[in-house]
Amino acid sequence: MFGEYGYMEEGKLGRVYDSRLLLRLAGYISPYWKKIAFTLCLTLLIAVADLAVPYLTKIAIDRYIVSSWSMIHTESLNGGESDELIKGYRHLFIETVSPPALFVFHGNMGRIDPRDLRSFRAKGVIKNDEKYYLIAPGSVSESLPTGTSAFQTNDGATLILHSEMASIPHREILKIRASDINGVALLGSALLVLVMISFCLGYGEHFMLELLGQRIMQDIRLALFKRMQAKRVPFFDRHPVGRLVTRATNDVENLNEMFKSVIITVCKDILIITGILAVLVYLNWRLAILCFLFLPIITGVTFLFSSMSREVFRQLRAAVAKINSFLQERLSGMKVVQLFVTEAHQMDIFSQINRENYRAGMRQVRIFGVFMPIMEILSSGAIALIIWYGGGKVVSESLTLGALVAFISYMQMFFKPIRDIAEKYNIMQAAMASTERIFEFMDEADEMPQASAPYSPEQFKGHLVFKDVSFSYRKGEPVLSGVSFEIRPGETVALVGPTGSGKTTIIHLLERFYDPDEGTILLDGVDLKEWDQKRLHELLGLVMQDVFIFSGTVEENIRLGSSDSSKAREAACTANAYGFIQRLPSGMNEVMGEAGASLSTGQRQLLSFARALAKNPGLLILDEATSSVDPETERLIQDAIGRMTARRTTLVVAHRLSTVMDAGRILVVMKGRIAEQGTHEELMRLGGTYRKLQRLQARGSGYPTKSG
Repeated sequence: MFGEYGYMEEGKLGRVYDSRLLLRLAGYISPYWKKIAFTLCLTLLIAVADLAVPYLTKIAIDRYIVSSWSMIHTESLNGGESDELIKGYRHLFIETVSPPALFVFHGNMGRIDPRDLRSFRAKGVIKNDEKYYLIAPGSVSESLPTGTSAFQTNDGATLILHSEMASIPHREILKIRASDINGVALLGSALLVLVMISFCLGYGEHFMLELLGQRIMQDIRLALFKRMQAKRVPFFDRHPVGRLVTRATNDVENLNEMFKSVIITVCKDILIITGILAVLVYLNWRLAILCFLFLPIITGVTFLFSSMSREVFRQLRAAVAKINSFLQERLSGMKVVQLFVTEAHQMDIFSQINRENYRAGMRQVRIFGVFMPIMEILSSGAIALIIWYGGGKVVSESLTLGALVAFISYMQMFFKPIRDIAEKYNIMQAAMASTERIFEFMDEADEMPQASAPYSPEQFKGHLVFKDVSFSYRKGEPVLSGVSFEIRPGETVALVGPTGSGKTTIIHLLERFYDPDEGTILLDGVDLKEWDQKRLHELLGLVMQDVFIFSGTVEENIRLGSSDSSKAREAACTANAYGFIQRLPSGMNEVMGEAGASLSTGQRQLLSFARALAKNPGLLILDEATSSVDPETERLIQDAIGRMTARRTTLVVAHRLSTVMDAGRILVVMKGRIAEQGTHEELMRLGGTYRKLQRLQARGSGYPTKSG
């Protein structure tokens, strides 16, 4: 459909997540599977390094910083209970010999059945206010205060009450806890090494992601441009240039963002989340289950966010394409805008289009703005629950302080990728919408059908026949009706008639920009549909009224990548273009601006002749080639035409009848039909339409035209 701004609107698309699209994208990713596998290995190592940090922190706290032991007061139990206790948990205890006693490490309290632990506390088997510190063998100072309650183990370790540590001088405490200090230093060094390794791995991962993204983006962009070049003219009639540019730039860049910021990163997040869940269960499965209660809420919020944002992303992509289309069209036609003083009107239109883009963007911001605070609230709630429940477990010694700290750190790590999912979903939504647009363009059935065994001859005669050809751009509005004519090899034939009569359409059909609705076009006795498209266009040389000049040098514009420098210079001489080219500051190497703005209309026309001649065409087509030039340039062009048409089949579309009087045959096209044909003299004697047109031009009034 057409929008209110005069160009075709974007259509609605299907699902955002489409397995078919993902499979097609996999085709562009698969050539780089080795690099992807290497990147995934780096990602796995980074995930392991990230997961190791809180666990090493737990070890540092529990084993070296707040290490404590509790005495097992077996005297509080009867004989049978004491034997059962020692038998059931003997592997958790250490035994001293002087004096004899049993002790349990506070880190092992969580391995005692909670019911037994409560019973032990109630019976005084384990006392909360009685904590011992284990001094490694060889670390006991000779100057321990007299009366210190010390318990010796077989291996020479000593346990003393925490309360008695306060009476020991600071210097002695440093000696006593030397092993703890060394342990903390060792773990700190390990953490530092982990950070450095993680940094190096992160750099490698980032580099590989950028490399993969750029390679894949390059492949998709090349494939897209290749398909665009193969499209028929109707495809470009339906789609504004700005929209096509958006597909090849913005949309492909969105895919690049997805490859480097989502796909591998999501794998990393999945690894981290899975690892966190496993470690939490290992540390304390009861507290882990409590944390897992947040998972359904998180999942529900995430799916709600995705469903709300889906259509907004589509609207945003369509709005960006509309802005690009509008800007490309208006900037290209800025001279007309300024000449007709329509700046204010164009500003109003652009303001409306820009407002649509702003509204779509703000809808996205509002959805994103709600999602992030909700995730922050859930994160804070989970941390608060851990502190409340886990803190109670620490007090009751069924959970260590280090484990609680690790729980909090892991939950913060757990919510980080969840919080980031909004940004990643942003990228994913934009990328999937862009993927739909790109493949929609690539799949659009607008490529000229190629014969199964295309005809591609080495020799070319230039025998052209139109047989009862009819054609319409829009169904029910015929432009050509039953057109038939023949051009023999080496013959020059002219098409004349009022604007909109169908002359240029005949050229379009000959170039096979379109196929006729009815009838047949034969070239050297072979239907155009059977010809190889590339070979056909190699043999046809077209000079149009509106010459398109590419950014680049004069020589590059003549060669267009197909001829060598000597042929380009020879073609320029034959086309009478070399004279003005020599006057340019850099001659053939002069760089042309966009659309050749630095050249006059006549110079661009001469350059177009040289371009057509450089490919040495077998059939030359001149479409209104002299309609917009001054008399001197027209003389040069006519002289060039005389040389170019020698021994070539030539079809000339002319506005000025004086330029085709010497043609071998003239076809008069009126309302999509061949009204008259013959030589200039024959048509003048006939006294029909051609003679009337000649008289109108002779009087300088021009002949009547009609739109279309």
